[in-house]
Amino acid sequence: MFRSIIRCLKFQRAKLAVFIYYAVWKPQKQWITLDTGILDSPFTYRPDKRKEAWRFLSYMLVHAGVQHIVGNLFMQLVLGIPLEMVHKGLRVGLVYLAGVIAGSLASSIFDPLKSLVGASGGVYALMGGYFMNVLVNFREMIPAFGIVRLLIITLIITSDMGFALYRRFFVPENGSPVSFAAHIAGGFAGMSIGYTVFSCFDKALLKDPRFWIAIAAYLAFILFAVFFNIFLSPAN
Repeated sequence: MFRSIIRCLKFQRAKLAVFIYYAVWKPQKQWITLDTGILDSPFTYRPDKRKEAWRFLSYMLVHAGVQHIVGNLFMQLVLGIPLEMVHKGLRVGLVYLAGVIAGSLASSIFDPLKSLVGASGGVYALMGGYFMNVLVNFREMIPAFGIVRLLIITLIITSDMGFALYRRFFVPENGSPVSFAAHIAGGFAGMSIGYTVFSCFDKALLKDPRFWIAIAAYLAFILFAVFFNIFLSPAN
């Protein structure tokens, strides 16, 4: 258990370091909502910088304010530590990164003119994988315990998605809208790849045909997103 906690905390240190850098060493009006510093960051995903491909992944290191980073870090610890205790760290990391990449690519398609920061895509991938894992193994759990776990994760997802949709469509023009597309895509990535990875924790992934089906579907989405960004995006 302690090793799982240590691994999760090590991963969070990079995000905290980036946040503190932009909140303290870069000129900001306040910590609650960071603005110019993160928009000019080489980590932030920006439509006009899409040729810098690392931004589709590195945006997970940058957060828009205290509430943003605290919420993401809290959820990653709450979900990541139990998953790390059962599954190998590499498997949890695979699901997390799949959600991060899916989130930025989906945002570039459905919100092509918006910048993107935060690790919500990865967090939702863990949620989606965790949700599917509970469903698959529900019969092996104590019924009441399984129902409570499903209710808790469902409540978290619906409330956070509601907040994201509100911030995206009703926030003032000069505010900080949230990309709902990144949340949804991360969740689907977790429900597909995460379902396979977390449900066969005692088997070799490479021998499970479900893993390759999930990978093929994920790669098809990535290829479509790349094609869209090159030829069809309004940001071109």
